[in-house]
Order: sequence, then C-alpha cells, then structure tokens
Amino acid sequence: MTMPPKQQIGSFSAPLSLDFDGGRVSARRLELLAAIGQANSINGAAKTVGMTYKGAWEAVEAMNNLAGVPLVVARQGGRGGGRAELTEVGQRLVDEMGRIAALQTQFFAALDEDGTLGNSFQLLKRIEVKTSARNAFMGIVESVQKSVVNAEVTLRLASGEALYAIVTGESVRSLDLVPGKVVYALIKASWIVLTPADEKIKTSARNRLCGVVSHIEEGSINTEVLLDLGKGITLAAIITNESHKMLELAVGSRACALIKASHIIVGID
Repeated sequence: MTMPPKQQIGSFSAPLSLDFDGGRVSARRLELLAAIGQANSINGAAKTVGMTYKGAWEAVEAMNNLAGVPLVVARQGGRGGGRAELTEVGQRLVDEMGRIAALQTQFFAALDEDGTLGNSFQLLKRIEVKTSARNAFMGIVESVQKSVVNAEVTLRLASGEALYAIVTGESVRSLDLVPGKVVYALIKASWIVLTPADEKIKTSARNRLCGVVSHIEEGSINTEVLLDLGKGITLAAIITNESHKMLELAVGSRACALIKASHIIVGID
C-alpha cells in the first residue's frame, strides 16, 4: 500500500484532528506528535502533553497503524525513555499543523459570534463514535465472497498481510464493501491467540499474522505483547501470565497471532 500524494496525506477537521481513510487521529495525539518532534523522546513528549509513558507508546502505535506508513520511529529504552524521531511524513504533518492552527483559531472565533452554528457544532462532536478495540488497522478490500447469510471479506493491510473477516450480507450492503474500498479493521487484543513462529499446529483460525516481538509488559494477571508486522504496523495481544511463561516469548523473538475471521470488525468512515 503506497502513501497518497503529498497534498492528500489526510484531511484536517475541527477540533484539529487528522482523518485518514482508516480512522481519525485526535487533537491530543497530534499534540503528542509535535512534542515528539521537539523532545526526540517518547517519555519526554508524554510528560509534555500529560500522558503516561504506556499511553504515549500506544498512541504512537495507533498513529503509525492508521497512517499506513510510520510517522514516528522509536527505540524503547525502558521507563527512562528512549530516542524517538519523526519520519519525513511525520514532520510534514507537524509543519502543516502549525499553519492550520491560525485558521482554526479564526474558525472558532466565527462560531462564538454565531450562536446557532456553535450549538450545532457541539452536537456534531457528541455523536462521534469511539472504540475500545486495541487494534485498528487501515486496509483495502481485495475481494468479497458472498454466501447465503455471511460473506468473507479479504483486506490487504499496509504491511502487505492479508486479513480475512466474516461479516453478514447486510453488512456488505450497508457498508458497500467492494474491491478497492478503503476500510478499517478493529480487533480486540484479548481475542488474539499467540504461538511461536515455528509452531506447526493446525487451527480453525482464518488469520495468521507473524512478526517480531517488539515489547512485552507483564501485569498482575495478564501480559501485553506487541508484534511488529513490518512497515510500521504493530499488533497488540493480551495473554495470561501463565501463557507468557509457557511460550517463552522475549523481545526480538518471532511469534504469530491467530485471529478468527469472525473476531474482526470491519468499519468505514
């Protein structure tokens, strides 16, 4: 999947956010992006915008995933932080944010002067939908195989991996799912099953995404594992601490994520 032409990175909307074909980057995450450009550190940028270190890392992963190309290249360095740099595309977005900020100020001033427009704008903000799914990926519909009740939709991610989703026939119609359409796939981290990359097992899971373990965070009950799928795309999985020990996963090792096609939610803007 290639990056759109320079003038079509995304479209800004107020309050300042960035709309990609696969989802929206919030004003708070754009603020984090600018802070990373200043601090060259995830930890330092997180403190600047008032985020936790973990929250900032998750925001960076989400932005890279939604953009389809890396906006930030970072190397983890523990709780003390690590070095992080904006890519050329990331820096370009930050520069454009500065130019747009002045226009945004003028826009809100106009809303304040017109009470009717201001009230309508607040109503539009309330109906924006958010999701608790840990993984959100942009993809392009490659094929749709219909049956009597359901359909299998094949998506192609920016990493080049294919993702298969089972949706109802009604969803195919209402979402207008046709080859070439840009959509996004939502996957809860707890729905993902991890296996070592060299594990030769047969499974009914339709999807098998393999990558390199880039981060592991163990909690009191569960462990979060991040897989680097390549091209700036990461996948987060939540497994039990017991499973983590049994699988002997470590940063740098290869692992595969098994995902049932019925556990993938397909959405559009």
